[in-house]
Amino acid sequence: MIIQSIETCDVAVPLTKPFKTALRTVTTAYSIYVKVTTSEGQIGYGEAPPTHVITGESMDSIRYAINEILAPQLIGMNLLESELIFHKLNTSLVRNTSAKAAVDMAIHDLLSRQFGLPLYQFLGGYRSTLETDFTVSVNQPTEMADDAERYVKEGFNILKVKVGIGEIKDDIDRIHAIRERVGDGPRLRLDANQGWNAKEAVRAIRNMEDAGLAIEFVEQPVPAHDIEALKYVTDRTDTPIMADESVFSVHDAKRVLEMRAADLINIKLMKSGGIYNAKKINTLAEANGVACMVGSMIETKIGITAAAHFAASHPNIQYFDFDAPLMLAKDLVLGGVIYEASKIKFSNENGLGISRVKTE
Repeated sequence: MIIQSIETCDVAVPLTKPFKTALRTVTTAYSIYVKVTTSEGQIGYGEAPPTHVITGESMDSIRYAINEILAPQLIGMNLLESELIFHKLNTSLVRNTSAKAAVDMAIHDLLSRQFGLPLYQFLGGYRSTLETDFTVSVNQPTEMADDAERYVKEGFNILKVKVGIGEIKDDIDRIHAIRERVGDGPRLRLDANQGWNAKEAVRAIRNMEDAGLAIEFVEQPVPAHDIEALKYVTDRTDTPIMADESVFSVHDAKRVLEMRAADLINIKLMKSGGIYNAKKINTLAEANGVACMVGSMIETKIGITAAAHFAASHPNIQYFDFDAPLMLAKDLVLGGVIYEASKIKFSNENGLGISRVKTE
């Protein structure tokens, strides 16, 4: 099982509705697909979207990192030497985590195919179905309430609500409008995407607690670099606080956990550099009694399928955010995870279960 070639392909898919957060507005999902082919003709797939406001990567930088740096290092290596492969992948260049993640997931796809298993079983096989949330983009309260009501009617019981734009009162009004429209049944998670400072976050969350809005958790309320601010919010609110952009690496996770700066951690393959490093973050979090969510960027079904397989593999991963492919105007992937409203299922096919992408 020798790595014979590593190829990249640019893709772009329109969203059905603009995706708005405190950090950016997305109307088209751009991504780079990776295809790794072995000497036996087996193919593994990966994906890397450019999320410049989070990972700092562009289409050009991802393409260059894979084609000019990672591929020359890995071509000719034996998949049975996987630890050596992942060591080279992670030490050939610093950061560039999405580029690394795309190659990492393609290697994991090939490894699980070699052993004749779906990837989630190869990684541990803890569960075979997941339930994803659906994201409500940040807009005016009435529009957000309309969107939330529609998603609940479509079968989504968990809503991830984007906040962090405008005044604190605006965010509170948004959550009131949604809760009044959908009732007490659906679970509401908030994601401020670094949009508040520490005191604003405490004021907003305390207000929502006092109003009985039943927020499941609040994700990344403060700027990513400010772990002290994250701890300030965690210590002064009852609602669980989740670190997202603050945790890229196992070293970031170690600092957050040692400081008890968050109650939960959101692992994303595009931040960690792939499944190999994501497993380390989850293991460290579990050792510290902290549950994890696995989330995603605006990705197509290749990246989401890899993330979902990883999320299904371990009991400490308890929350799932895999709605991105449902926001896209078309699907470029044949195979991969199967959506039934909010439920995600896996095929019995080996690896990621992807047979072909429509760009080939």
